[in-house]
Amino acid sequence: MIEKILTFFEKQAFGVCGWWGEKLGIKSSRIRLYFIYFSFITLGSPLIIYLIMAFFLEHKDLVKQLVRGRRKTVWDL
Repeated sequence: MIEKILTFFEKQAFGVCGWWGEKLGIKSSRIRLYFIYFSFITLGSPLIIYLIMAFFLEHKDLVKQLVRGRRKTVWDL
């Protein structure tokens, strides 16, 4: 039961760290540690940045469409 919960949170909550790890060639566990350290040092402000990055990572296809201007009408979602 605990393993299922941990696996779920690792897949869902740490998608940002995994994505950054792939892009930068760094282990995602090291990036998670840095987020934790910076959160303690700066009293939680990296958590806000993390949530913003998670939002954009989740909706990156829509953001790309908006930037490129492909969408012609409101109904082209």
